[in-house]
Amino acid sequence: MMSRAQPAFLALVVLASACGTSGEGTSARVPAKTAATAPDTQHASAVPPASEPLATRLGDDASNSGVTATVRLASAESDSAGFQRAEGRVVNELGRIPILEYHLIGDSDGRWMVERGRFREQLKLLYERGYRPITVAELVDGKIDLPAGQSPVVFTFDDASPSQFSYLERDGRLEVDPNSAVGIWLAFHAAHPDWGKKATFCLLPGAAAGRSFFGDKGIEGQKTEWRMKKVRFLAEQGFELCNHTLWHANLANYPDSVVRQQIARGNLAIDSAVAGYHVRTFALPLGMWPRNRALARAGSWRDPKSGREVVYKYDAVLMVAGGPARSPFDPLFDPYRLPRVQVYGNELEKTLDQLERTRYVASGIAPNSRARSAKRPVGH
Repeated sequence: MMSRAQPAFLALVVLASACGTSGEGTSARVPAKTAATAPDTQHASAVPPASEPLATRLGDDASNSGVTATVRLASAESDSAGFQRAEGRVVNELGRIPILEYHLIGDSDGRWMVERGRFREQLKLLYERGYRPITVAELVDGKIDLPAGQSPVVFTFDDASPSQFSYLERDGRLEVDPNSAVGIWLAFHAAHPDWGKKATFCLLPGAAAGRSFFGDKGIEGQKTEWRMKKVRFLAEQGFELCNHTLWHANLANYPDSVVRQQIARGNLAIDSAVAGYHVRTFALPLGMWPRNRALARAGSWRDPKSGREVVYKYDAVLMVAGGPARSPFDPLFDPYRLPRVQVYGNELEKTLDQLERTRYVASGIAPNSRARSAKRPVGH
C-alpha cells in the first residue's frame, strides 16, 4: 500500500469515452414526481422500479460509460498492467458515490422504515465491502481522504424523527438510546474506530408527529427541552447539520415569500441550537423544487417581529432519488442537484452489487485542494 507521503506522480488514464451524456449530468434526468404519502412523513416516490438495472435508473451514462479513470503509478505496487490496486480494487476517483437516504429506524422494515437490526447489518455490510462514511460537505469539497482501496459513502437522515436520535433518562442523567440510529452508529464506531462519526442529518425544527429536532411534547418519550441538546450533540460529535425546511413544506405549492421563510427559518432554528453554525446543505422536501429554483440555493427572509434578516446560501442541494452520485472530480458533478439512494427493502444491497465495478475507489493520497468553481458545471 502506498504511503501518503510518497510523491504523487500520477497520470489519469481514461478507459472509456463519453457516451450519451449531457451537460446537466445524471441528476438532471430525474423528473419531479407527485408526493407519496406515508403514515409518518411524505416524500416523492421518485424511485424507479427495483427491477430496473442501475444503468436505467441513473440514465444512459450511469455505468461509467461517461468517464472511468484509474491512476497509473511508477511504483512496485502496480500490477502487471501498470494500474495501482489496493485490496483488489483498481483506483477510480471518477467513480460513483452512493448518497444514502434514511428516514425511520424502527421495529420493522417498510417503505420509510429500516428495522434497527437490519440497520446494524447495513453498517457492517458497508464496512466489510470497504466503504467509509463522509459528509455531504466533504463530498462537495472533494475531501475524500481515505486509505487506498476504500470507497466513500454518504449517509443522510431526513426529518429528524426520535427514531434517529432519542435519549433515555436514567437517574436524572441523559443517555443516547442505543436503539436509535445515533446510538447504533456510536456503538459501531466504538467497535470500528475507522468508521467515522460522519453523517448528514437533514433537520425539521417545526414539524408535527415528533419531527421537530428529534422529538418533543413527550412523543416517543422525548421531552421538548432535549431538542436543542440533541442538535448540539450532533455538531459537537462531528456530524453535519442540514436544513430540510421548517416543517417539510412542498415548496412547489408556495409563492417565493413562503419558500424563503420556510428555508430561512430552518437555518434560524439550527443557529438557535448551535450559534454560528454554517449550514452548507439543503434537502428538498418531497424532492420538489420551488417554482423559482434559485431559492433552493440562496435567498433571504426578514423576520417581521424582530426585523432580523436571515440570509442563506448553500453549497449543496439534495434531491430525493436518482441513484449514486458522480465523483466531485467529474467535470459533470453538480453539487446543486445531488441524487440519492433511498434505503428500503434490498435496495442497498442491489446498489452496492451494481456499483462494484464502477464505484469510487480512493488512491490513498489526500486529494489536493481544488477550487470549488472548477467542479461546477457551466452556468453555475
